[in-house]
Amino acid sequence: MEELDVTRLPRNIEAEQALLGALLANNKAYEKVSEFLRPEHFSDPIHVKVFDVMARLIQKGHVADVITLKNYFEQEGTLNEVGGINYLIKLSESSSPLTNIEYYAQFVYDKYLRRELIATGYDIASEAMGENLEETTAAQIERAEKRLFDLAMHGDGQKGFQDFGSSLNAALSMIEKAYQKEGKVSGLPTGLNELDYRMGGLNDSDLIILAGRPAMGKTALAINIAYNVAEYMRGADCKLDPHDKGVAIFSLEMSAEQLASRILSSITDTPGTKLRTGDLELGEFNRIATAVREYQQLPVYIDDTPGININTIRTRARRLKRTHGLGLIIIDYIQLISGSGDKKSEGNRVQEVSEISRGLKILAKELKVPVIALSQLNRGLEQRDDKRPLMSDLRESGSIEQDADIVMFVFRENYYIHNAEPKRNTGETDEHFNKRTEEWQQRDKETANLGEVIIGKHRHGSTGTVKLFWDGQFARFSNLTRDEYLPEQRG
Repeated sequence: MEELDVTRLPRNIEAEQALLGALLANNKAYEKVSEFLRPEHFSDPIHVKVFDVMARLIQKGHVADVITLKNYFEQEGTLNEVGGINYLIKLSESSSPLTNIEYYAQFVYDKYLRRELIATGYDIASEAMGENLEETTAAQIERAEKRLFDLAMHGDGQKGFQDFGSSLNAALSMIEKAYQKEGKVSGLPTGLNELDYRMGGLNDSDLIILAGRPAMGKTALAINIAYNVAEYMRGADCKLDPHDKGVAIFSLEMSAEQLASRILSSITDTPGTKLRTGDLELGEFNRIATAVREYQQLPVYIDDTPGININTIRTRARRLKRTHGLGLIIIDYIQLISGSGDKKSEGNRVQEVSEISRGLKILAKELKVPVIALSQLNRGLEQRDDKRPLMSDLRESGSIEQDADIVMFVFRENYYIHNAEPKRNTGETDEHFNKRTEEWQQRDKETANLGEVIIGKHRHGSTGTVKLFWDGQFARFSNLTRDEYLPEQRG
């Protein structure tokens, strides 16, 4: 097969020059393109280098202009490789005040995707023409499909936020298909009175880490807080500025529809299993549909882009604040965020998490909103007799603990008690075994609806434990009363 002629690949040097010139003239415009544009998207090696250096300077808060670029390349000894000072000046003169930077960026990006598509097609054809007897045709087809899928996903880099109404409607559509088959606080109120009392609510610029082992209820608690805050924001008594009204949820693990379904479960008192299976009476389904109509305008925005990186989170949060309003950010969860791709931290997850946690704290300060970031815990605590989490149980704990203003742990002792049903010991009498079983049953019953939020670090106040009521069938935490604490008193 003939060699691929790279000179005939789609590219537009003038558009690349105009884009770089516009960025040199207005560094703030970088925010509009940083979410999807990367250095490798440029076709000219010089432009690749120039954009890469500009991005680094701007992300560090420095000015990127002809002078700073010249100094950078001189210190690096590569000024001649980028055409010298004259070419940098030419770039700066390549745009006009009317240059539409987003259009040119998308144009450059589209040319890149076309080049990648051509190169992918050429490689697929070359492999198919080859006589590799060790590889089956089916394996080649599978690899080709994966490459095209990866390219398609790469081209969908601007998915962004979905408004809550859309997410709820999508969740309702999913449920319908299954059905047809048969206090007063200084910050935002969480709706959990004792937690608000301890923390003073969710305060601007705070980075709050919400950590726990699997099945403890991290996501459930975060969703409960998101809903309670959003309800407060849309209430008539809320005096917040419109630019401060809005809850952003970056859900890296669950889809927007799944997240909306969990909120529906909580607000309609419908068990999550019923929503998933569609095992609903007509009255129940109508009640859910009514709730969807009622809560469509709830100021919640969900971004379920998987593997999102810290730079994209920052860009999308800024944009949401500007266009719709933003008062709270929730991220589920921190270990699923990708690094920025900085070569210094590449391959070193501890350094990447350090960069991510620092980036989240900077974001909270920059936008003046509380950021709640969920985090996993190390498995080591499972080996301890007392499984209540400690600060040292945080994964990659050093940087997270340092950057966080508040660290909270979700803990449900019943999870461990319920799964530790007594087994008869060798030679144990019936009386002794029955007594142990009764004690286990009593303890299981007493703790069934009890959840704890352990405040392990509080930069602005005291630490301690807050007890909450846990309703597993609705995945819901709420304020605890004595009657709710004792299941036998609830009937």
